[in-house]
Amino acid sequence: MKIEFNQFDEEMLNKEATLMTTGNGYLGVRGVHEEKYRNQDRGFFVRGIFDRTVGTEAAELVNLPDITELELRINGELFSLNSPQVTDYRRFLDLSTGELIRSLKWQTEQGDRFKIINKRIVSQKNKEQIAFQLIVEPLDNDCEISVKTGIDGQVSNGGNQHLIERDIRVYDERVLVAEYETIESHLTLGLAMRLNKRGIISAKNRKVQTSIQETCQKNAPFIFEKVVYIYSSLENDYPQEAVKKAAVREIPYEQIAKTAKASWADFWSEHRVVIDSQNTFDQLALDFCCYHLQIMTPDDPQFSVAAKGLTGEGYKGHVFWDTEIFILPFFLHNEPAIAKNLLKYRYFRLAGAKEKARQNNYLGALFPWESALTGYEETPKYAAINIRTGKRQIISSAVAEHHIVADIAYAVMDLYQTTTDQDFMDQYGKPLLKETALFWISRGVEVNGRIEIHDVIGPDEYTEHVDNNAYTNYLAAYNVRSALAQQVGDEKLQQQFAHFLDKLYLPTINEVGLIPQDDTFLSKPVIDLSKYKEQAGNQLILTDYSRQEVIDQQILKQADLVMLFYLQPHLFDFETIKKNLYYYEDRTIHDSSLSKAIHAIVAARINEAEWAYEMFQAACRIDLNDRPHTSDEGIHGAALGAVWLAAIFGFAGITKGEILEINPQLPKAWKKIKFHFYWKDETITIQMTQDAILLTKNSKVKLPIMIEGQEYLLEKKLEWSRK
Repeated sequence: MKIEFNQFDEEMLNKEATLMTTGNGYLGVRGVHEEKYRNQDRGFFVRGIFDRTVGTEAAELVNLPDITELELRINGELFSLNSPQVTDYRRFLDLSTGELIRSLKWQTEQGDRFKIINKRIVSQKNKEQIAFQLIVEPLDNDCEISVKTGIDGQVSNGGNQHLIERDIRVYDERVLVAEYETIESHLTLGLAMRLNKRGIISAKNRKVQTSIQETCQKNAPFIFEKVVYIYSSLENDYPQEAVKKAAVREIPYEQIAKTAKASWADFWSEHRVVIDSQNTFDQLALDFCCYHLQIMTPDDPQFSVAAKGLTGEGYKGHVFWDTEIFILPFFLHNEPAIAKNLLKYRYFRLAGAKEKARQNNYLGALFPWESALTGYEETPKYAAINIRTGKRQIISSAVAEHHIVADIAYAVMDLYQTTTDQDFMDQYGKPLLKETALFWISRGVEVNGRIEIHDVIGPDEYTEHVDNNAYTNYLAAYNVRSALAQQVGDEKLQQQFAHFLDKLYLPTINEVGLIPQDDTFLSKPVIDLSKYKEQAGNQLILTDYSRQEVIDQQILKQADLVMLFYLQPHLFDFETIKKNLYYYEDRTIHDSSLSKAIHAIVAARINEAEWAYEMFQAACRIDLNDRPHTSDEGIHGAALGAVWLAAIFGFAGITKGEILEINPQLPKAWKKIKFHFYWKDETITIQMTQDAILLTKNSKVKLPIMIEGQEYLLEKKLEWSRK
């Protein structure tokens, strides 16, 4: 369970930093090297710390003062990985323990050899705590070691400065404490660094540093440790005092690491998807996904999951539909309390969604396409300037990509169906269903006796401003139908819901068996997309065609109608899904990281397990590939969730409805899969091979389970075989 980079490559620095992020849902620290290197982007983030700079449209997750940098000199010589005398180099993130380790040997210009080890770990229980350790072991002679480290407030978000330095203090020459305030949002931060050695302290130009010098004996390692604490005013009224108090006590690195490793052991025993595969990469990929899903997701309902988690500045730390559709299911079926918190985040931000609806002359709640701390729209109006034309391209997502409203309602029903938590539904779910359903009945327009939904963008963002996008219409219908079924609102409102459902146009199969993605898609010209499909994710097509030319042809960025098949598998029959998957797959270039895993799920459901497996492996390699820069700005969070979805709802064949259905479609490379799955207030352990299934749980409550069309009752154990 290791992500390894055993060769130093400056071109891979930022990708490596992203993939090797350590965190706990409260904070994330990019896996940067301790030394300074060209173009290395340091990053330290805490959920909810957003700020907006003068002249910008959107708040961004603040890149906090750096606490990772460490300058090491031995006998006056500066250590660098660019030295040709570095050998035995190994660097890895141990997913099983959450510990980032780098070890190597270095020979100075004077000929002395040293073993150098750097370790880093983030506490999983004391969420505000990060520990670092440096071990230098002289292999030949005694030496003089010098270390310089501290808190660097010069960090910015791509040049945007968000923090005012309010106070800098030093206590006992071993505790550095700094207080900062965000410029526009006026959040305060307390940051403390506890050192295990005293040094000479300096404070200048937004940096507070300690310089430590020590004589080190041969075969007597020099061990330097620092423990960092951070609090914000979002959880503590006096964050500077809180971190100072936390840093008073000296706690050894190994003690912090031992506790963190125990937490990770518990996590893996409960959450790991275990695969017996011919390709060891498959297990690593799923472990990688589960690790990052855990460290990106807060356990506080006032916060949600950013598209890049807490791994980088990409998308400014904003929350998208990714959370409800791609990330929430992992927690729903593993830790339902966290899934509930993610929906409470939306509930607590209904005011912003209702205000956006009002501004656009709609009823109910129109959730922002990009959300941050406040719940108001954060999507920029324009993209970057076209350097050839001098014009800015309009970003239409906030204006027309309204399916996010129904996505949130879908997640509410998914949670209710899975947990049967009536208290949650009454307090949070019903208000969300009511306001989202109200939006749709005001969003529809009457045309020739039927209700249509015009001028939208579906999940496929290469098709803009269309009428009757099938995904949007069907999800809107499900949204309103759910509100009606849950009896939200008075009798008059219930009648309005019923009228909407009776009149809403839902695209159905045409004379050749195709479901139109929207009113015009099937009439657009078709071009050969093979070149672009081969280089999925690079948006290569936009170098050959203008945005408008792409919109005017049968070109899909990502799963759209296929996404509908995944979310509502019972809407259409097997042959209809099969025919349409083939058709739309040919026209999908998968330029979105969200796409291939969803196509894999639907392919598995039409008994195309090997084709699905090809797409699954491609989805796994969105971050885990050998190309530099593909993850520089942060992890592809939703894609990680989608990989887990593909394993569970694709290959394991789980389909949710009134009862749980299992139709396994393991690829030939997989001999076995085992995982835990929360359903109807029960945790089921599911094991399956190519020909058999074993279901176990602890209680004697009888659960109906459908396996390949035959209904069974699961009490404590159920064995099934095709033979």
